[in-house]
Amino acid sequence: MEGAAVVEAGRVAGTDDDPRAAELRRAVARLRRDLAAHPAELPDRAIADDELAALDAMARTGAPELHRLRRSLLLIAGALGSVSALAPALTCVHAAIDQFSHVPQPGPGRD
Repeated sequence: MEGAAVVEAGRVAGTDDDPRAAELRRAVARLRRDLAAHPAELPDRAIADDELAALDAMARTGAPELHRLRRSLLLIAGALGSVSALAPALTCVHAAIDQFSHVPQPGPGRD
């Protein structure tokens, strides 16, 4: 599994136009690594894996929809339950998604 983490980290380290998308990809990669290393059998692990892949794909497009990001976050949180070992990485994903809700408003003279 170490090789997969190295490849994933290499992908995340690339440059993106939107720093929020890059942060989301880093947070998703961290949670994926932590989930892969977690020894317990989680009944909804496949759901979490699928939604993490969806978040990564949305971040790669550069223009993810906030409601879709939040939906994925809810599904992931529900799938992981209250696994305290995964809480810090899940918190990072949550914080990265929250960055997309802070859209700067156009100022005077801007279209």
